[in-house]
Amino acid sequence: MLTNEDRSRVGAAAVGVAALGVGEAIAATRGGSLIDTVGRALIDAVPVPVVEAAVAMSGRHDKVATRLGVAAGVVAGAVGLGGLPERLRTPVAVASGAGAAVLATRLSARSTSTVAGAVAASGVLAAGLRRRPHGLLGALGWLATGAGMFAAAHTLQHDLDRKQNNDIRRIGSMGALGVVPQDGLEDEPRLSPLVTAAHRMYVADVNLRPPRIDPAHWRLSVTGKVAHPLRLTLHELAEDAVEFDAVMVCIHNHPGAGRAGNGRWFGVPLSDLLKHAIPESDATRLVTRAVDGYTISLPIEPLRSGEWPGYVVIGMNGEPLTPAHGFPARVFVPGLYGQYTGTKWLGELELTDDTHVDYWPRRGWPAGPLWITPQARIDVTAPGRAAAGTTTIAGVAWAPPHGVAGVEVRIDEGDWHPADLATELAPAAWRRWRTAVELPPGDHRIQARAISRSGEVQEGRHRPSFPTGPSGYHAITVHA
Repeated sequence: MLTNEDRSRVGAAAVGVAALGVGEAIAATRGGSLIDTVGRALIDAVPVPVVEAAVAMSGRHDKVATRLGVAAGVVAGAVGLGGLPERLRTPVAVASGAGAAVLATRLSARSTSTVAGAVAASGVLAAGLRRRPHGLLGALGWLATGAGMFAAAHTLQHDLDRKQNNDIRRIGSMGALGVVPQDGLEDEPRLSPLVTAAHRMYVADVNLRPPRIDPAHWRLSVTGKVAHPLRLTLHELAEDAVEFDAVMVCIHNHPGAGRAGNGRWFGVPLSDLLKHAIPESDATRLVTRAVDGYTISLPIEPLRSGEWPGYVVIGMNGEPLTPAHGFPARVFVPGLYGQYTGTKWLGELELTDDTHVDYWPRRGWPAGPLWITPQARIDVTAPGRAAAGTTTIAGVAWAPPHGVAGVEVRIDEGDWHPADLATELAPAAWRRWRTAVELPPGDHRIQARAISRSGEVQEGRHRPSFPTGPSGYHAITVHA
């Protein structure tokens, strides 16, 4: 049986759920989210080792895990408030709501509704803890209220997402795939596609929800130390855009992981934009700024000369970017880890000097751009179809921007043997590969490594993502 103290905790937890649900529903009326705002504040504030550990544990589900963590924290906080003397509950609840409101003002693009949500949540929390739910039925009533508010918030967010998706669809094509590219390995089942579909491309950023941007009113501003400031529409960018193929890799992509994808992108070369804007002589950095203020900066000279082929990307695989991938525009320099080139929801390119400090260096990461190192991934280990008694091994490899010169495979720490490479789509793109080996009965450990045209060989020593990117061979065990 539940003790009175247990019932009190359950009632306080139920009040916490209801308060959070009310706050979330009010914030959602204009597209905001109280949970996402608090989650973003946590991401910005917690030490880098904590973030790295969370990413390692949650993988692709890091955003969901963050939201659940925020919700659990609020409910736990309500239980803790319920244990305070009655004279302290209301002031602490109000103070918590005020803190959330301040965060909303600083972080949320929909701060008005999010502030209202924070204030409403603190009010419900204070009232609910002052007049505790009576028994389990009372707690269930508060839980039902919270569930209803969360359902309302979900419906509001869904309607806003659907409206934006309809606006994006009306834009039409952004480039064209035309004939689907082939590389000669189309007959290999379960091998990663040559071009990654948008819905399968990994998503990595510090936002728990992408901002909704009206394409009709969006403009890309080129400002700062330039002779000719620019203000460009999506249509104007599309007129000068070109297609290119390139792999995009997250700095958290450990060997064999899925935080990498190969796209056919549609974008305007940054060298062209810089040529039109005419940088001033003391302009040394290009600050790429998202609509929410997040920044990544790059040295101007290699972008201006074309040594680094960077782009303002507005399309992927023949269509406009999706909101998750940065609609209406993002920056991409093939060969750099996404953390150093991937500003999404782009609003401004500002030319400035070296005094600017970006988001990630403030968080403890190296300031200089980090280049993707050669890496091979094993996608397929299956009985060979060409000959009985063989095992087919196949996968993808990348070494942008120079391209993959070779892929080698070894069995049980033996000698390295070359695999057959598929036709190259582009040096900056990933390249598929395949080989067939004979394996004696038993368990065998298979490893693969990539070699770049620059001569760089994939490093076998394991290294974590922080601070310079991961290394090591992808290894799997098969039973023959």
